[in-house]
Amino acid sequence: MPASFAYRCKSEINSSSLLRMQTQEVVSCCHKQPLFRAAKKYIRARSMSAVWQYFRLDQPASKTATCIICQAAISRGGTSISNFNTTNLIKHLKTRHPLEHDGYTKARTEKDKPCQTQQTLEASFKQREKFSQDSQRAIKITDRIIEFIVLDDQPLSVVENVGFRRLIEHLEPRYSLPGRKYISETALPKLYETVREHISCKLKDVRTISFTTDIWSCDSTPLSLLSLTAHWVDTVTPSSFTLQSAVLQANEFRGSHTGKSIAESIEGMLVKWNISKSRVHVILRDNASNMKKAMDEMGVSSLGCFAHSLQLVVHEGLLSQRSVSDALANCRKIIGHFKHSPLATTRLEDIQKDLKMPTKRLQQDVATRWNSTFYMVESLLEQKRTISAYGADHDLPATLTANQWALLEKAVTVLAPFEEVTKQISSSTSSVAEVIPSVTVLKRLLARESQEDTGIRTMKTTLLEAVKKRFATIEEEPLYAVATLLDPRFKDRYFSSADNIKHAKDALTVEMEKTEKSTTVAETIAENPKKTPRMEVQVGGSSSRESSLKGLFEEILQEHDEERGAGTTSTHFQLQTYMMEQTISRSDSPFQYWAVNRVRFPSLAATAAKFLCAPGTSVDSERLFSTASNIVDARRNRLGGERAEMLIFLKKNLPLLLKL
Repeated sequence: MPASFAYRCKSEINSSSLLRMQTQEVVSCCHKQPLFRAAKKYIRARSMSAVWQYFRLDQPASKTATCIICQAAISRGGTSISNFNTTNLIKHLKTRHPLEHDGYTKARTEKDKPCQTQQTLEASFKQREKFSQDSQRAIKITDRIIEFIVLDDQPLSVVENVGFRRLIEHLEPRYSLPGRKYISETALPKLYETVREHISCKLKDVRTISFTTDIWSCDSTPLSLLSLTAHWVDTVTPSSFTLQSAVLQANEFRGSHTGKSIAESIEGMLVKWNISKSRVHVILRDNASNMKKAMDEMGVSSLGCFAHSLQLVVHEGLLSQRSVSDALANCRKIIGHFKHSPLATTRLEDIQKDLKMPTKRLQQDVATRWNSTFYMVESLLEQKRTISAYGADHDLPATLTANQWALLEKAVTVLAPFEEVTKQISSSTSSVAEVIPSVTVLKRLLARESQEDTGIRTMKTTLLEAVKKRFATIEEEPLYAVATLLDPRFKDRYFSSADNIKHAKDALTVEMEKTEKSTTVAETIAENPKKTPRMEVQVGGSSSRESSLKGLFEEILQEHDEERGAGTTSTHFQLQTYMMEQTISRSDSPFQYWAVNRVRFPSLAATAAKFLCAPGTSVDSERLFSTASNIVDARRNRLGGERAEMLIFLKKNLPLLLKL
C-alpha cells in the first residue's frame, strides 16, 4: 500500500482520480517520511481543484493544459511535476474568460469554506490519543457514568461488563473507562459529598423540620437500614413557599431493634447533620411499640402513620369478619393457582381473548397493605366471567359462591372511599392537615344511609365504630388540629364540635405568639398610618365647653383607634381575618396560597411553614425502601451498609441537585 500510494502521489497529483481519494487515506499514510511531501501536494491540489473544470490534461505529466472554452494550450509553469502550478490557468481565465473566472472564484470560495476548518495533521494524530485522567472531558464522562449507575439502579460492576465497555469505546474511543474500584472508592464518595453539601446548605437556614423514619430488613442479605427523611417548607425568597424533602440517611442498623437503640441512632443522625432537637417539629413513624418508645426516649413530638391506622381500622372493622375473611381466602387460592401455573395463565388469557376482554393478570395482595386486598378483589370482580368460564373446563383449588361474589362486590363498594383517602394522604404533596378532614368525611359517609346500602349496612356500621374508636382523640392533638386550621382548604370547617375548634384556635394563637417572639416577622408588618390631627373650631363664646367635650370625643375616638390599630398587628386580628375569608378549592395548593398571602398574615404564614411541612404518613420512608430493595438485590447481595447508604442517598437526592 505505501509504495503504490507514493507512485500515485508523484505521477498523478493533479489527476481527477487522485482528487477523489479520501482524506483519511492520506492521513493514515502521511506519517511515513517518504510520503510526507506527496501528502502535502495532494491536499494543496485538492484545495485548488476548482480551476480544472475549465481545463483538461492530455496526459497526467503534460506541461500544458488545454482550455475547454477556447482550446488554447496554457503552460503549467514548470518543467517537472513537482514545479507545476495553476497560476497561468487562473490568469488565462481572468483575461480571456471573465464570466468563467467569476464562476471559478465563487466555486473556490465555497470550496475553501470546509478547508478553513480542516484539521491539521498534528490535530488528526492528537485525536487518537487517550484523554488524561485530569481532562475535563474525561471527568464529565465519568460523572455521567456515576449518574447512570445511581439513577438507574445499576450495579457498580457495570463498568466491567463487556457490552458496556464496548459501548463507551464506540462513543468516545479516547476515553479510558475506570474500573469498579475507582467508581466505588473515589467517584461515588465524591458525588455523595457534593450532594450532601448541597442539602446541608438548604437546611442551614430552615428553622423547623419534620421527619419520617422507618426500619427495613433486606431479603437477599442480612442487612437492616434505619432511614431518616427531612421535610420542610422553603421560604428563602419572599415569593417562595414550597414543600421540600430529602433523605438524610439510611444507616445500617445492627443489633436488636429496641426503642433505646433506635433513639440513639436517630440522635446520631441529627448530630451528624447539625440539627438540634429544638428544630424538630415532629417525627412520623409507624405504630410499632419500639418506635413509640424511641420517640419518648428522644423527647420529641411524634405521630403515628395515618395510613397504618387506616390499615388497622379496615382489618378491625371489615376484613376480620368471618364471612369476608373466608371469601378473601378463596380469592388468594384462586390467584395463587394462576400465579404458580404458566399453563393456567395461558388458558385464562385465551379465554379473555375469546370473550374480547383486555388481557390482564390477577393481582395478589400483601398482608400488610389493606388497599392491596382491595385491588385484588377488584381484579377478580373484573375477571368474573373469565374465571367462571375457566372453572367450567378446568379445576380450581377453590371457587366462589354466588353469595361470596355478592359479598365481595359490597366490600369493594364500602372500601372504595378508604382507598381514595389512602391514595390522597399518601401523595408527596400531602400534609398532616388532611387527617382530621379525612376522618370527618369518612364518619359522615359511613353514617349516612341510602337505598343502596342493602346488604352492607352491617359492614358500614362496623367500620364506623372502628373509625370512631381509632380516631377518637385526633381533634385534641395540637399537631393535627393546628395544621388543619392553617390549611386554607379546611380551616375550622371540619371539626366535630365548637369546643375542639376553640382549643385548636387557642393552640394556634400560642404558636403564633411563639413565632413572633422568636423571629423578626413583626418588622414586616406595615406601620399604622399616622393619625391626622383634628381641626379645632371655635363657635361664639362657648369655646371652653366645646374644648371640654372635644376632649372626651377625642379620648373615645383615640381608644377605638388604638384598639383597631393594635388589631392589625396582633395574632388575634390576623387569625380572625383569615378565618372569616372563604376557603380555597380542595384542588388548590395551600403552599401557593401562603406564598401569595404571607405578607398579609406574616405570623400565620410562619406558623404554617412549621406545621404544614409534616406529612400525614410515613409512606416516604416506605418508598425509600422500595428503592433500597432495587439497590440491594441478588446482583448486589455483597454490598456493604456504607455503599448501600450512599447509593440510596444519591438515588433519592441527586435529582434535587440536577433539577430533574
